[in-house]
Amino acid sequence: MEINVKLNGADHTAHVEPRQLLVHVIRETLGYTGTHIGCDTTSCGACTVLLDGTPVKSCTVFGVQADGRAITTVEGMIGADGLDPIQEGFKEEHGLQCGFCTPGMMLVAKHLLEENPQPSEDDIRWAISGNICRCTGYMNIVKAIQWAAQKNAGNGDDQAPPISPDSTADETGFGPEDSVPASDIADEGVTTAAPSGPQGDE
Repeated sequence: MEINVKLNGADHTAHVEPRQLLVHVIRETLGYTGTHIGCDTTSCGACTVLLDGTPVKSCTVFGVQADGRAITTVEGMIGADGLDPIQEGFKEEHGLQCGFCTPGMMLVAKHLLEENPQPSEDDIRWAISGNICRCTGYMNIVKAIQWAAQKNAGNGDDQAPPISPDSTADETGFGPEDSVPASDIADEGVTTAAPSGPQGDE
C-alpha cells in the first residue's frame, strides 16, 4: 500500500507492505540508514526516531502507522547553520565510542531539551534510560546533553557542569535502567522511547 510521510522535512511517498516495520521503511525503502536495528524487541533504543516529535522505537511501529505523519531521523538533526547542539555536545564531550546507539540517544536528547531546556542530571538519565549503550558507561552521554543544554541557553562557555556527587550513577557510570512500562505500549507500538511520567518509589 502507499503511504505519504514527511521525513526530515521532505515529503516522501513509499509503497510498503502492511506488515513492514517503520525501521525497515526508513532504512530499506527510503534509504536513511542512520537509524540502526538492534534488538527488534524495544529493549535497546538503537532504532529510535521522532514521530510527530515524540521518540518511538521504530522496530515496534508499522510503516503504515506513519502515514501522514512527520518523522525525524538523525540525518534530519543537522541544520542550515551546521550541527545541532546535541550533535556538537556528543562530539565535544566524547559521548560515543562505537556509535551504534548514538543516533537514538541524540534523538531522545533532542526531545528532552525541547520539553525541558535545563534538565537535571537525573532528568537526563531518566530520559535516556530506554536506550542502551554498551561502550561509554553513560557518563559522557550525560555530559554531552548537559553541554547542549548550556549552549542552547546561551551560556557562552558551553561547558557541561560537573557530575553531581549525589548522582544516581554507580561506579560504572550507569543510572536507572527502568524498562518501558506496559501503560506506555499503545496500538502504534512503544509510544515513547524512554519511560514517561514521574519515577515512582519501588
